[in-house]
Amino acid sequence: EVKLVESGGGLVQAGESLTLSCAASGLTSDDVAIAWFRQAPGKEREGVSCTNLWLGTTKYADSLKDRFTTSKDNAKNTVYLQMNKLKPEDTAMYYCAAVGPGIPCAEIVYGYHGMDYWGKGTLVYVSS
Repeated sequence: EVKLVESGGGLVQAGESLTLSCAASGLTSDDVAIAWFRQAPGKEREGVSCTNLWLGTTKYADSLKDRFTTSKDNAKNTVYLQMNKLKPEDTAMYYCAAVGPGIPCAEIVYGYHGMDYWGKGTLVYVSS
C-alpha cells in the first residue's frame, strides 16, 4: 500500500521560510512522479511542483519557481518543498501526491487530475 505523509506546515510570518516534507512508503518503483499541490480556502487546487524520481527532474508552477524549491532524499523516500519569502497568499493546505510513469511533470503541475495517491495534507498559514 502506497502511503504519503506530509509534515512541516505551520504558522509563519510573511517573508519567512518553511520546508514541507512528503514521506512516501510502499512505492515499488522509482519511476513515479511526486507532486505538491495546494488549495486555499475557496479556491481551486493548484499545482506547485512535480519531481520525477527516476529522472531527478522537477517542474515548478511558473508563478512559484522563484521562491519554491523541491529536493529529495532517496534514502528516506522523502520529497521536500522549501518555500521562501512566503506571502499571505501562500496560505493553503499543501498536499503531496504520486502517480506512476508516463505522465509528464509539466502536465501534472498544470491541471492533471489523475494522481494515484494523495497524502492528507499539511496546513501552511502565512500571516501578514
